Amino acid sequence: MKKEYFNNEWKIKTGIKGPFEGMMPSTDTEKTVILPHDAMVYEERDPEVSSGKQTGFYPAKDYTYTKEFIVPEEWKEKFVVLEFEGVAQHALVYINDELAGQHLNPYLGFYINTEGMLKYGAKNTIKVIATSDDLNSRWYPGSGVYRNVMLHIGDRLHITQDGVRITTEEIEEDLAVVRADILLKHAGTDKKKIEIQTEISTEEGLCGKESTWVTLKGGKEYKIMQRLQVESPKLWDTEHPDLYTVTISIYENNKLMDVAEEVIGIRKVSIDSKHGLRINGKRVLLRGACIHHVNGIIGACTLEKAEEFRCRKLKEAGFNSIRSAHHPISKAMLAACDRLGMLVMDELSDIWQQPKNAHDYARYFTENWDKDIENMVRKDFNHPSVIMYSIGNEIPDIGRESGWEWNRILANKVKELDSSRYTTNGINGFLLLGKDLGIAVADFMGLTPEQMATAATSGAAENILKGSENGIDEMNHLMGGIPPEIWYAICNNTLTDERLKEISGALDVTGLNYMENRYEKDCLNYPNRIVVGSETYPFDIVKNWSLVEKNPNIIGDFSWTGYDYLGEAGIGSYIYTEDGAEPGASNWPARTADCGDINLIGYRRPMSYLREIVYGLRKAPYIAVERMNRYGKELYRTPWAYTKDVVESYTWHGYEGQKTSVDVFSADEEVELFINGKSQGRKEAGKEHEYTASWNIIYEPGELMAVGYQNGKETERTILKTADKKVELCIESDTRILKADGKDLAFLTVKLVDGEGNENQQEKKKISVRIEGPGVLQGYGSACPSSIGSYQDTEWETYDGYVMAVVRSGFEQGTIKVVFSANGCNDQSLDIEVG
Repeated sequence: MKKEYFNNEWKIKTGIKGPFEGMMPSTDTEKTVILPHDAMVYEERDPEVSSGKQTGFYPAKDYTYTKEFIVPEEWKEKFVVLEFEGVAQHALVYINDELAGQHLNPYLGFYINTEGMLKYGAKNTIKVIATSDDLNSRWYPGSGVYRNVMLHIGDRLHITQDGVRITTEEIEEDLAVVRADILLKHAGTDKKKIEIQTEISTEEGLCGKESTWVTLKGGKEYKIMQRLQVESPKLWDTEHPDLYTVTISIYENNKLMDVAEEVIGIRKVSIDSKHGLRINGKRVLLRGACIHHVNGIIGACTLEKAEEFRCRKLKEAGFNSIRSAHHPISKAMLAACDRLGMLVMDELSDIWQQPKNAHDYARYFTENWDKDIENMVRKDFNHPSVIMYSIGNEIPDIGRESGWEWNRILANKVKELDSSRYTTNGINGFLLLGKDLGIAVADFMGLTPEQMATAATSGAAENILKGSENGIDEMNHLMGGIPPEIWYAICNNTLTDERLKEISGALDVTGLNYMENRYEKDCLNYPNRIVVGSETYPFDIVKNWSLVEKNPNIIGDFSWTGYDYLGEAGIGSYIYTEDGAEPGASNWPARTADCGDINLIGYRRPMSYLREIVYGLRKAPYIAVERMNRYGKELYRTPWAYTKDVVESYTWHGYEGQKTSVDVFSADEEVELFINGKSQGRKEAGKEHEYTASWNIIYEPGELMAVGYQNGKETERTILKTADKKVELCIESDTRILKADGKDLAFLTVKLVDGEGNENQQEKKKISVRIEGPGVLQGYGSACPSSIGSYQDTEWETYDGYVMAVVRSGFEQGTIKVVFSANGCNDQSLDIEVG
């Protein structure tokens, strides 16, 4: 079927547009938008909103989207389907005021068959009511029609939506055999004899071809299988993401009736306890990042270019895999992962039958789990990037027998639909033990009930299991301060072992969240068990990666989190008592989690460079300086934050002669630190010292240099220079060319630099932006985790020296001029060509 975007000229109105709309005067206004559109990010944040820091204080509201369009007369003989890739939270779709369909899962798409509902040769109206409840999620969910809407148009005889599945059956160096399973629908009444012609090709030309002749009777669906051979195949992997295009054409009497295209990668994935994870026979360690679906300052708006930008930033930072936490990933991100060579663990849900929030998806899971799994697998099947499905994350049900049964039911359903990929489940020790948590820990450690009460674990577990809206917050807060020996007891007692036996038996891979203290025990006691660190603290990467490298049945580590996101506000923030903030409090105006290796506008934080060194991907040392305005202050941090509040900057005007600390991350045996050419001494670094050497120094402006030594010889050096206070604006853009398609994006970063180009992260400037030409400002802001303001404002103050503007193309060709202004600085502009 012909497939086209159906995103233009939608109108949005807050609230539900009912049948009496327009009969009475109204002060409400509609505005025209281009989809995808995250309505929540446009709302004013409210410190009193019931979801609080879970959503970054963004309120949930209901919205009505409408679109009018002319349906041509010739569509009478066509088969027309609407596809919605994602509507948050719940969707009701009307065609000409008649209910055409509804959908409850905001992270999975759905199709609307328009048969019998369109008026031909006349104006038609599509209406989408997107409803959202407060407390529907533990993070920022977004609202509205936040992913693409597509229009599928075909003949009565057509290939069904998602009706092509491509499987690589055999791979040799000189030949690959690819099987295409094609689902045809003949919605007419007559008999047809057709030819199905399938071609597989690259940009360089045709690689394989096969034809099949079939006689079809009306009113039936047919599944057709074809096998194609590809000589000297280029295999897809993370370093060489070579792709093929499979084109399926349907002919009747040499007349083309329908065409479908799928982009695939030819690759073989295997997992075993001897070799670990292998792709095309080569062992691959999963350098993983957990991510949410938010695209930085544009919210949950799922534009293809935004997903690609985020994927590319993660890949550049050293990650080779992502876990879609805790919901199915978008089609746009899957396509980006295919192109860029990023492996994917796609996750079904954060809840099953036991809720974590008052209005979350637990209300609907029991009735929809099978359709959701079918939908997720259908979406993922042809994507080479997808290697594993996770059926859940930290599921409260998992602490009971019914949860063990559901674990097996869900895993079996996935395997029935897709036996070529692997299953896992992200398991947390708190929830695994459930109501037996206190008993298990007391028994393991010989604690008295009074000591258990002091440890304060049982209360949090009870709240989590009851589905308290504060339960997960309590668990996060508790995990930040729980003694290591208590956590070891939770992860390694007899009850944990027994329950993991049953749960692991239903899975290909055992996913352990923050339970790395039992990795080696599992390797020893269960030699056939495959383990993945499905969620881990970022700064545990040194010890975790050592375990991954040493044990083939531990296939990787997924850090929480790779990219900062809206909601779960402040779980990784540094909290200083002098600011009046309290650990575990609401902490308005926090809006981001503030715990990503990469911040909200795509810049890498110090943790990212330590991780890159641990992975063995970076040779040069990295210098991290403790913020001098915070040095010596009383600090509270969670395990999602680095031990010190550090930045990559040696510019601290006004702090001359004062103390601070410097950490240097390095894989070398030794590192030497210099201040203005004066050695501060050599210190040991490398793996034996957690890749870190530290100094306490007295700040003097100038040059800070770190030099690495291996076997006594210098390897590489890194230099930070003090920037002048006088700064100018410097613009960097990821592109200077956009397509005139209404959905292309350019990401423009503005930083403060002195006359020699040295970055000044200390200075602050309020920078305004204006757009001229065929484009709009999709979002504007900084990475500040607790800022006041909207990402639709045209003035933002720099945070650590940076702001970002996201510019979206229109439909006209021409030049977009983006101009930035700040007091005391010359205006700076950048031209983007739209064609």
